[in-house]
Amino acid sequence: MKLTKSDWLIPAALVALSVVPALGGAARLGQFVGSAPVTAENARFFSAPLPILLHIPFAVAYSMLGAFQFSAGLRKRYRQWHRLSGRVLIPAGFVVAISGLWMTLTYPWPAGDGAMVYAERLVFGSAMLLSLIFGVWAIVRRDFTAHGNWMTRAYAIGLGAGTQVFTHLPWFVFVNLKPSELPRGVMMGAGWVINLMVAEWIVRRGKTPPARVLAAAL
Repeated sequence: MKLTKSDWLIPAALVALSVVPALGGAARLGQFVGSAPVTAENARFFSAPLPILLHIPFAVAYSMLGAFQFSAGLRKRYRQWHRLSGRVLIPAGFVVAISGLWMTLTYPWPAGDGAMVYAERLVFGSAMLLSLIFGVWAIVRRDFTAHGNWMTRAYAIGLGAGTQVFTHLPWFVFVNLKPSELPRGVMMGAGWVINLMVAEWIVRRGKTPPARVLAAAL
């Protein structure tokens, strides 16, 4: 089976959506490597670096590698690849979700974030973690359709930071670079909600990896 341009279109779009958060994460890691001065904005990371040092590289790997799970042609032609990449993606997803919740629960709130953003991070971080758990449990039960559906939802939540770039962009362009708590909460929440709506549309249209493909790969 020859791969076509359409087999690369969705993965390419998802990788592109991941680029800005990945660059932001790389810049954050560079502060540790380059011994950047401690400021009010980054003090929470320097005081407890472990969760952020876990979150960033695993989030980049999860978003970039996970994008290629949405290529039907790639899954069908390289079925072994799906199984091997899943062994990376599932643990990476758990690290992303758990470290995200860890930071939410232990780091001081950054300027501009308030109770709304705090609650959203708890809700969507927990939803990602539960989606991964349900996805793994579906594999144990050999329910490949449910596995694909739950992993699609988990990936959508994990890619929230990419969509949040676009939900924030109009405010940054037309208002200012420092939204107050309410608009910040609306724009953050919109990123996750949009992704989950797309994920549910994919699931309900049956566009997740077909059960027979997953069964052959696993």
